[in-house]
This record gives sequence, structure tokens and C-alpha cells, in this order.
Amino acid sequence: MLRLSNCVNLPQMNTSPLDNDEMLLVLQQSLTKKRVLLVDRHPPARDALRLMLGALGVTAVHGAGNSAEVIRQVKGNRFDIILSDFVLDDGRDGQQLLEELRHTHLIPLSTVYMIITSERAYTNVVALAELAPDDYLIKPFTAEQLQARLVRAIYKKHVLRKIYEQIQRGALREAIAACDRVIQQQPVYLYDALRFKGELLHNLGKTREAEEVFRRVLEGRVVPWAKMGLAMALRDRGALDEAEELAEQVTNEAPEYLSAYDFLASVHEAKGRLTEAQRVLQKAADASPHNTVRQRHVGDTAARNKDFLAAEKAYGKVIDRNRGSSLRSIDDFANLSRVLVERGDVTASRKIAADMKREWRGDKQAELAALVTESLCLDLEGAPEKAQTLVDKALELQQQVLAESSGKGKQVSQRLAVDLAHACYATGKQEAGEKIMRQVAAENHEDPHLIEHITSVFEKTGQPDAGKALLERVGKEIIDLNNKGVLAARNGDLEGSVELLIQAVNQVPNLQFLVNAAKAIFSLMDQKGWNNELAAQGYDYLQRALRKDRKSPKVASARELYVAVAKKYGVDTELN
Repeated sequence: MLRLSNCVNLPQMNTSPLDNDEMLLVLQQSLTKKRVLLVDRHPPARDALRLMLGALGVTAVHGAGNSAEVIRQVKGNRFDIILSDFVLDDGRDGQQLLEELRHTHLIPLSTVYMIITSERAYTNVVALAELAPDDYLIKPFTAEQLQARLVRAIYKKHVLRKIYEQIQRGALREAIAACDRVIQQQPVYLYDALRFKGELLHNLGKTREAEEVFRRVLEGRVVPWAKMGLAMALRDRGALDEAEELAEQVTNEAPEYLSAYDFLASVHEAKGRLTEAQRVLQKAADASPHNTVRQRHVGDTAARNKDFLAAEKAYGKVIDRNRGSSLRSIDDFANLSRVLVERGDVTASRKIAADMKREWRGDKQAELAALVTESLCLDLEGAPEKAQTLVDKALELQQQVLAESSGKGKQVSQRLAVDLAHACYATGKQEAGEKIMRQVAAENHEDPHLIEHITSVFEKTGQPDAGKALLERVGKEIIDLNNKGVLAARNGDLEGSVELLIQAVNQVPNLQFLVNAAKAIFSLMDQKGWNNELAAQGYDYLQRALRKDRKSPKVASARELYVAVAKKYGVDTELN
């Protein structure tokens, strides 16, 4: 994920182009045209800030009292500036709100996001800020101080705007070129541009070049993000020991930089040290109890370690923190229900399933998850006939879920599908269980955690050898399907390659086939000319691949090809 650099330590004004009185005046005038969103649970505080902005000539000002209202407003409006109080009224804070808005791509990189906080809370807020805001405003502040901070942030956004625009388009190489221009022309923002450049190179799978960028940063300034960027590049080229050493240095030198713990856990996991991975993740989760992405990771790792009490606690926190949030997920309830069944606590599992149905009233996937949970509970209680009846209902409902999701472009929970297969095996429905498992394994063969979930179900149902055989067959089928399309492309038969890879996607819509089909389509149009219908199909495959794994270098490569071909034929592009 691309991060904005922490702007707390802003450059001194005497090194900035803002010294220029004419430039300063232009920026102050531009402020009057900005659309602003004020986030504060107290209406009088919003009114006071609105008056302060009015004195600066800013009139397009909206207000929101809670996170849910913010989400609603940003979906309907594009804001240039968001000023959020740190303390919100729904259990979240301004930092969590920023992370939610960025992770769900509800606000662009060009939006200025500032957090308003008391001096007492400032140190803790900054220490735990993994996705840093553009600035912090310490209460109390004057209109002149607000104006100075906003103008400085606006200028920085102006300098970096070409980088943002190219990232938004999916033109990552052009974004790197924009970074190089900032590096050459705007030395004040050298490290901001280098950070973007390193992360963009990493996203494109150019690990050696990314490594060089981060080493350059470290020659001039030892900062945690540069050490972590270097560590990620080292990990991706297989230098796990060096990567681990760097991450440990960061956790010792800057213990507040919590993403270093996440990375260190991934290295432990890659080395097969799941217990160590869980310990490191738990340490970071204890320091940032409101970060639900990390809490979910703790739950997943603990469940794989069969530490079901720790998994139950982590999943419970995820559900509590995400109530009413756009980050909430049916999988969170299903995860907790599954862990409770593993512990033999069917009463608590049923309670979570009931909570899920209330939280997701009318949602067919929630109904499906509740049926699967109840069937597993009944099987555990020794009531196989009742469990089988519910599995029959679940299988019927699954078809409705699949049809509905296909029509609306919604994601279907793959973990829930594995749980349904588990319920099938538990009630003697081998054929139905195997059909589901084959499809999930084929669509997610790049996801080691989901494959491990599949493997564990086969072990729990007493058929580990059958599970291993199924996964091997699926792997071979995927290779054979892919090779046909790739071979056709290598032989110069681009039309045949497109046809074969589209068939593969229709049969198995996994990340590899989505990317390969998209690239085949864009390569064909590069040679034969733009075709709107074919382009729409390729774009759809690309968007589906992005939803599966936004960070994948394969996906980044396909995005680059799409942008290049569209540019060749004068077609505007923008990827969400």
C-alpha cells in the first residue's frame, strides 16, 4: 500500500518556495475555492471551525458528527480538505477514520487530511500513526495558524499532484517518472518522492531497483519507513535473514512503528515459525487495539496455531470495533463462530451467528453462514440428521448467493465456502463437498492461508490424503489451462490466446487467469486496434484482479499495459 509520508516534521519555511510572497498569495487565494469536510462530534465545535474558515474566505464547508456520516458524505462528494477531531463518538478516532478512508479508496491521495487533537494526546497519536495524516492541529489554534498549515499542505499536494494522478490512472511507470521530476526540481520534497518511488518500484516487482532507492534514502536519513522498504525488497528476493534483521532493528529503534511488527511476523511465517509470528503480531495488536486489520491477522494466526482462546479474543475485538464500519465483514462473524465450534462451545457459536443475522439483516451470505454454523454445531452435538437438513438448505441458498453476487459484482466469501464444504463432509455429502473444494482451491491457489484452511478441513474430517490429492489435481489442471493460452500467444496467435484465456477465466476466475486474460486482450488491441467491447471485458478482468490482490506485481503489470494501450489510442483511464 502506498503511504503518505508523515508530515509532522515539516521543512522549515526558509527552505520552502512558500517564502515567495507571490506564491503564498496564490495559495491563500486557492484555499477559498476548496471544499472542506469538518468532522467533530460536537456541533458547536464544528460551527466555530466553520466560522474560522469563513474568515479565511472558505465557504464550501460540510460537517459530519460521526464516522458513518463521513462515509456517506465522501461517497457523494469529493473533498479537497478533511479536518477531523481525534476523538469521535462511535468508538473510533480520527486516525482510524483516515485508515478506513484510505484503505477503501474513498478519498484520493490529493485530499488533505488533518487531525485536530489536544497537546496531551498529540504524542500518542503521532506514535501510533501508521498511515500518517498530512498534519496535526494542536488545540487551541488561531485562524492564521490554520491558514498557514493548510497552505503548506496544499502546496505539498500541488508539488506531488502528478504522482497522485498517475497512480490514480494506474500508470505506475509514469508515476515513477513524476517522482524523478520532483526529486530533480523540488529538493524540499526529496524524501516524499523517494518514498513513493521506492514503493512504486516494489509494487511493480522491481525489487532490486526499489532496494537501491531505499538504500539511497538511508544514506542521507535513517527513517523507519526506508528501513522497512529495504526489508520488503530483501524479503521479496529471498534474503529472509537480512530482512528479519532490519525489521528487528526497526522494532528496537522505533517501537512505535507498528507495521514493522506485521512485516516481522510475515518473515517468521515464511520461515515456518507460526508461534513467533503470533507473538510478534500480538505485541503490535496490544499497542494498537483499535486496528482491526491487525486484530484479524492475530486471530487468523492464532487459529492456525490452534490457540483458540487467543483467536476468539482477537476476532471478538474485530467485530466490536467494526460495527457500523464499511470495513465490517461477514467473515469476521464466521471466523469467530468457527473458532468457538473448534473449542466445543456451541452455545457461544450460536450466539455469534444470531448477532451476525441481526447485524446483516436480509443478507443471504449472512443467512448462509448461520446455516453452516448451526449444522456444524448440530454435528458436534451428535444430531447428524438435523445437520444434514440444514446443509441441504445451505447448498440451495449458496446457489442464490452465487447468482446474486454475479449479477451485482459482489465478492463471495471463500472462507464461508470452505466451511460449507466442511459441513458437507461432516454430514456425508462427499460429492457436494468436493465440488465446492475444487472450485475454491482453483480460484484461490495463490492464497496459502486459504489453501491451509482447505487442508485443515480435510484433516478434521479424517481424509488428509484425499485433500492432498485434490489440491495436486487442481494445481495440474490450472497449469494445463494456463499453458494453452500462453503457448498460443508465444506462437503469435493472439486471437486464439484471448479465446483460450477467456475460457479459462470463465472456468476458474483466479488471479493468474484474470491477469493473463486481461494482458492478452490488451496485447491484441495493441496490435489490432481498440475495441470497446473487448476493452470493457479486459477492464472487468483487471478490476476483479485488483479486488483479489491490489499489491500484486502481476496486477500492476497488467494495469501498466492497459494504460499504455489506452494512451496509444487516446482513451482516458482511471483505476479505482
